[in-house]
Amino acid sequence: MLTEERYRIILQRLQVSGIVKLQELVELLGTSESTVRRDLIDLESQHLLKRVHGGASLLHRRSEEPGMEEKTFKNVQQKNTVGRAAADQLRDGECIYIDAGTTTLAMIPFIEAQNITVVTNGLSHVEALVSKNIRAYLLGGMMKSHTKAVIGSIALQNMDNFRFDKAFIGTNGVNTEFGFTTPDPEEALIKRRARQLSERSYVLADASKFGEVAFAKLFDLKEATIITDSIPERWRKPIFEKTKIIEG
Repeated sequence: MLTEERYRIILQRLQVSGIVKLQELVELLGTSESTVRRDLIDLESQHLLKRVHGGASLLHRRSEEPGMEEKTFKNVQQKNTVGRAAADQLRDGECIYIDAGTTTLAMIPFIEAQNITVVTNGLSHVEALVSKNIRAYLLGGMMKSHTKAVIGSIALQNMDNFRFDKAFIGTNGVNTEFGFTTPDPEEALIKRRARQLSERSYVLADASKFGEVAFAKLFDLKEATIITDSIPERWRKPIFEKTKIIEG
């Protein structure tokens, strides 16, 4: 089979499934594992896919953001591990900010601290907080339909009415060179302001976020403690050189 034909089949399979395993491609193409690895390296160099452990995945655009429904069912166990570790950082009587996003949402069921006050820009978050009888404020502003996050100038103005002991912030990417990033510049403004208004800030990121870079920068790694389920080995040393880590 010609190289170009293998490329076409690999990309077609990725369009269907979003992710494909190396062994699956070996069987599909009827070729050796080393040949498939070279094909994946070549396609990644052309920015047509992203190599992951044991296979490859579609390459998402930096400005492309999955919706709340799509993200809810991804890496559930890892997000719960991160959420539990984040909730453990809370102390009775604190005033905190919880950012929109599925990883930050995962911390709410594990909150045990008493008499806390929470400000959030996540519609799903305020519903979960109220259901636990936690005092909660939802920022006003423009609601993003697919992520259920409140953003915009009105939300930023609302934030200036508060000061936080701690902020728990979501991210789409954790990179030693580019810091924390997210696809939407307006959401980046909210996240950045939350960090500025907090005595201490945490960024919640499961292992899949390390090495990723999205469109809009939040802030540098040194400006927040990372809470994660685990750090991929290739990123462990450079991340530890940049900031503090809490592993769940």
